[in-house]
Amino acid sequence: MLDTSARLLRLLSLLQTPRAWPGSELAERLGVSGRTVRNDIDRLRELGYPVDATRGATGGYRLGAGAAMPPLLLDDEEAVAVTIALRTAATQGAVPGTEETSLRALAKLEQVLPSRLRRRVRTMQAYTVTVPADRPAPTVSADVLTALVSACRDRERLRFDYLDHAGSPTRRVVEPYRAVNWGQRWYLVAWDVEREDWRTFRVDRIQPRTPTGPRFTPRELPGGDAAAYVSRGVSSAAWRYGARVTVHAPAAAVAERINPAVGTVEALDAGTCVLVTGADTVQSLAVHLGMLDFDFEVTEPAELVAHLRRLADRYARSTEPAG
Repeated sequence: MLDTSARLLRLLSLLQTPRAWPGSELAERLGVSGRTVRNDIDRLRELGYPVDATRGATGGYRLGAGAAMPPLLLDDEEAVAVTIALRTAATQGAVPGTEETSLRALAKLEQVLPSRLRRRVRTMQAYTVTVPADRPAPTVSADVLTALVSACRDRERLRFDYLDHAGSPTRRVVEPYRAVNWGQRWYLVAWDVEREDWRTFRVDRIQPRTPTGPRFTPRELPGGDAAAYVSRGVSSAAWRYGARVTVHAPAAAVAERINPAVGTVEALDAGTCVLVTGADTVQSLAVHLGMLDFDFEVTEPAELVAHLRRLADRYARSTEPAG
């Protein structure tokens, strides 16, 4: 049988998984009686761990949220994953203002990592290279992002100043639904109260106004998938050049070669589909279409059609026999 200290650590490790544990199952896992489990639960509570207990067929013990953050027990894979994530947040700064906090948490974690895990983390750091993005990502305030997701959680209307795609200032009142990280940007999916329709808003263009509005009953998002909604709606607004391309291949085959962040596929029949895509340059669009490795037809935009014709002539000349 485990001694008391080891048993408490084992019990704490079990309780930190997101489920309720019946007392009988905990007793079996620990090799002790139900009475010993109840005594150990009391000891954890005395140490400041908020252990909740519920009765009934689906009841049991679960670690709850307390006034302070208790120490966490991580297995090897969890510890390595958290360390790498903290280092990435500290060095790449996806959300400005979190770098210093990430570094402090990283220093605390690396200090207590066993040598075998520290070696894995340092090996990962030494032999991996991050390629910078083609263009810098828009900065998003951590305070603004927190305010938005809090309003989503609390189901409170939001009022904010917003710069639209043309840079014109507007005032919006919305019922926030979800914040979505898409590509290198953050978006808010929300019901626009004045326009009576669903809208997506770039978080880096939002300036919330306080206080928040009254609580609301959440509406059902079309399709129910916020990420898919953003992928369909935001992409065309984010691109300088958009295109609807008829591809002579099954939709499933094309979808396998398309990242949802850069296009959507609509089936026409068993062997033909439409790819809705775009890019900031026609050159990038032409490259992506060529990489599909399927026959396709493009009628617009005119700039893309002209560029593809120039490419076709250039490629034809490149294979002409020497005269």
